[in-house]
Amino acid sequence: MSSDPLPQLTHARADGVATVVISHPAKRNAMTDAMWRALPPLLDELAADPAIRVLVLTGQGATFCAGADISGLVQSADEARELAVRAEEALAAFPKPSLAAVRGHCVGGGCQLAAACDLRFAAEGATFGITPAKLGIVYAASSTRRLVDLVGPATAKYLLFSGELIDSARALRSGLVDEVLAESELDKRVAEFARVLASRSLLTQVAAKEFANGRTDREEHWSAQMRAGGDTAEGVAAFLERRKPEFRWAP
Repeated sequence: MSSDPLPQLTHARADGVATVVISHPAKRNAMTDAMWRALPPLLDELAADPAIRVLVLTGQGATFCAGADISGLVQSADEARELAVRAEEALAAFPKPSLAAVRGHCVGGGCQLAAACDLRFAAEGATFGITPAKLGIVYAASSTRRLVDLVGPATAKYLLFSGELIDSARALRSGLVDEVLAESELDKRVAEFARVLASRSLLTQVAAKEFANGRTDREEHWSAQMRAGGDTAEGVAAFLERRKPEFRWAP
């Protein structure tokens, strides 16, 4: 009988930060069908928690996520791809700031999830790749568009056409990741930056995320929220009084 732990998504909440961990160590944290299905409702639960201001996504141990568990593709490649896209879209739609903390392999569906986060911090030695060309799978249009928006068409084509892996230095140059840290410093830096994000105005962040993602029909809504929400008055008062602001707006 196998003693390997069951593949699952675990999560913890502390100091305004929710940390979701991809845990399937027997297969380098590959996502099973059940794990893909579990991610959207978990994100909904965390988004609805007013105490949560930041989401961190990471992998257990020395690997972020090696992609989809290939055994699931034997049943139906179309269904497996649809599950991954639903999870990716749910992560991209998470209304609060999200950050992927990446070490080791971030490949296939794992890179898809990292790209759906707002920010990506990586350890030196991390490797990135998007590998549908190795399996004869058509990468979803929405996933392709998100990748192009992130790294530009040339790098997106390089990754998609070849399925080759790139190192953290090239990922940083291409815009796929935002910071590269020594492996021993990654967790410390992610925790530090998550605390910074949690201390800022969620009103500013949620509105900026909508605008950055291309929504243009809610500017008056956010102006009204700014007038009524209290964060602006608090921010100005804290600046004048030379103290740390206590922002309280919540969606």
